[in-house]
Amino acid sequence: MKANDASTLGKAIKNRRKELGLKQKDVADATGFSVSFISDLENGKPTAELGKSIHIINMLGMDINVDARE
Repeated sequence: MKANDASTLGKAIKNRRKELGLKQKDVADATGFSVSFISDLENGKPTAELGKSIHIINMLGMDINVDARE
């Protein structure tokens, strides 16, 4: 999936969390981040902290690829 904005990235994170059968509280407990942060991230809040977002992405077994456009 190609994520060009916070909303698309949030949807991908939410879909993966649900695929794994996890609740937002489960992710919050595993990462130490608040449920409110998880919700904001999944809802595409553009100011969500990058480091925390990457931590959650890794925790959910997802990869981020950054490639130069042709």
